[in-house]
Amino acid sequence: MRRISVFGATGSIGQNTLDLLNPGEIEIIALSGGRQVDLLAADARRFGAQVAVTCYPDCYDALKQALAGSGIEAAAGPDAVVEAADRPADWVMSAIVGAAGLVPGLRALRHGGTLALANKESLVTAGELLMSEAQRHGATILPVDSEHSAVFQTLTGEDRAAVERVIITASGGPFRDWPLERLAGATPQQAVAHPNWSMGQRISIDSASMFNKALELIEAREFFGFPSERIEVIVHPQSIIHAMVGFSDGGIIAHLGPADMRHAIGYALNWPGRAHVPVERLDLARLANLSFQAPDETRFPALRLAREVMAARGLSGAVFNAAKEVALDHFIGRQIGFLDMAAVVEETMVRVSGDLCRKDAALDLEDILNADHLARQKAEEVARLRSR
Repeated sequence: MRRISVFGATGSIGQNTLDLLNPGEIEIIALSGGRQVDLLAADARRFGAQVAVTCYPDCYDALKQALAGSGIEAAAGPDAVVEAADRPADWVMSAIVGAAGLVPGLRALRHGGTLALANKESLVTAGELLMSEAQRHGATILPVDSEHSAVFQTLTGEDRAAVERVIITASGGPFRDWPLERLAGATPQQAVAHPNWSMGQRISIDSASMFNKALELIEAREFFGFPSERIEVIVHPQSIIHAMVGFSDGGIIAHLGPADMRHAIGYALNWPGRAHVPVERLDLARLANLSFQAPDETRFPALRLAREVMAARGLSGAVFNAAKEVALDHFIGRQIGFLDMAAVVEETMVRVSGDLCRKDAALDLEDILNADHLARQKAEEVARLRSR
């Protein structure tokens, strides 16, 4: 029986993953979540998990009570999440949001199974380390971001030496047509209202600011290894084409699919084969038109900052991501404005430049975590200076 763990089980990716699993056909080793302990406990009971973990220590008593009499182990805290990842599993979904997903993902790779990676921050902060760890243990990493899954599928059976360009699409989010002066007053509630995708608060706001796409640019560079100048972003409001790959003969192969994360999850779950996934089938006649436009990096400077990160390499990805997470926290708390987020990230990158982000910096886990910690401190300082 296939052993499966799902980290970030109570989020949108985690819930979509569990939706595709049949309790009678798999063994759930571990489920992790946040403060939705009732949902976490209900899913743990439904699948008969070995252990359920909340990342918040103050939620332990509630989780333990919700699991009472089930025989399922309850645990809490970041260390408990890592310990759960140490339990051998054949297939692991990494869907914890933010840099917090890095260490559990690294631990899961040690078992030589498959890591379905929805936690893009792992590749942004520690791409080289993550890929080398997978190689060292004979593990497989499969991308679960819809864009990177699309690139992965499009490249299957193709000669990578013939690839001229990789094009990932962006919906443009809810603010794609807003004038720059209006963006300054955008609220968290407005930013969450994504026109195509149903996602959590943080990733929805990242999509509205294009920081999500900035992370995906870096992720594509780290996962596929193509030079950064060959990786492009195009705004595609319909979110039907998720990515395209252009080849040396001038041809472009596009991957189309509904705006439903269960497709990418299902592909990773059934790879190297394919199986039925209960998603909408596209009606191309009804779609009629697919449109594209160049991204406006003046209105969305996150894309320019991502290019700077890809050029700098080293620990700059860890700095970029940490600063972005801090800036997002301050925006959600209404302490800074929507446009201030990019300004906080850029100023933090300047303050934490030099030796920390040099190209030949040692990329071991301690250095990455130290860079993350330092960048968060600096970003907090910058955000407070810009606070309203």
